[in-house]
Amino acid sequence: MKSQGAAKNAANNEAQSSDASQEAPAEKIDLTKVKIEPLFEEFVDFDTFSKSDFRAVKVKECVAVPKSKKLLQFTLDDGTGTDRTILSGIHEYYEPEELVGKTCIAIVNLPPRKMMGIDSCGMLISAVHEYDGQEALNLLMVDDRIPAGAKLY
Repeated sequence: MKSQGAAKNAANNEAQSSDASQEAPAEKIDLTKVKIEPLFEEFVDFDTFSKSDFRAVKVKECVAVPKSKKLLQFTLDDGTGTDRTILSGIHEYYEPEELVGKTCIAIVNLPPRKMMGIDSCGMLISAVHEYDGQEALNLLMVDDRIPAGAKLY
């Protein structure tokens, strides 16, 4: 069974890979049905923000975590030469096989957090909003020409 949005994502991936020189048209959405969370009113100082290490990561492997309906386990190339494991609760929105080979953005200097007995060493960045009363999530994916480990500023 495909997750919500998996067929759409697969169709988009096929359209993009069928002709690299021809850009797939952006999917039109009705902006009157979009609801986003309000911005934080509290400011964070620059020194605190600058301690966050955002990196481009390449998805080497992605599998569903056994006994979990939400979690996907990612094996990532973060440019260090050692694989990084990150768990993310996005299985409702993506099938694991459609994410292999993608370049994503992760924060890599969070302390490990154990989930379902597995250490998750970072967090993948996603955009979340509500569309027509339903939560929507898009994993942030960037151009595959960006090398693993590239720092984001």
